[in-house]
Order: sequence, then structure tokens, then C-alpha cells
Amino acid sequence: MRLLIDENFNQRILRGLIARLPSLDHVVVQDTDLQGAKDPSVLAWAAELNRILVTHDIKTIPKYAYERVVARQPMPGIIVVPEMLDIGEAIEQLVMTAECLEQSELENQVMHLPL
Repeated sequence: MRLLIDENFNQRILRGLIARLPSLDHVVVQDTDLQGAKDPSVLAWAAELNRILVTHDIKTIPKYAYERVVARQPMPGIIVVPEMLDIGEAIEQLVMTAECLEQSELENQVMHLPL
């Protein structure tokens, strides 16, 4: 699974996820030219690179993602992790998602954790 980690994402969750899945294919928005970019630009870049966006942004990212779907633009998928979800539970849910789902199963989907 190819992931793009949103810039607002909890780094403790990310570190725990990488500890559990050291070979995880991920890019962090802060490590790119997209730092500070608007949500539609982040989604467009994720689509261009076929990366599923992992975010805490429950308010705007899903809206823009569904707009891409309606407009028939590529949308590789979104995983929304509520900020109030316990860090350990968030890591477990993300590990399970990465291990059990194929990249294509999230295409045009917004998945809300916990499952």
C-alpha cells in the first residue's frame, strides 16, 4: 500500500506504524513541496502518484475527495483517523488496513477508522 501522510497527522502514530511495518511505502507531506498546500492540491498530488492519503482532517478532505470522484478525477483513496482515537488503537487499525487491503480496494473510497 502506497501512502501519503497528511501534514496534520500525529507523528507518534506514524512512528508506531513504521515500527510495526518498517517497509511501509509512505511519503510525508512535510517532506515535499506540498507543505502548506491547500487540500485539493494535496489530493491531486496523491492521485498523480497513486498514493492513499492518511489524515486526521475529517471536515474538508472527504468533501474534496468526493468532489474528485464526482468529477471523474482519479482518487486513490483516503483513510481518516479521528484525532480522538487512542494512539495504540490508531496504529493497530492502520496496520490491519495496510496488511489486509489491496491498494485498489480504497480507490474512490473514504475509509473512516476505527473499522
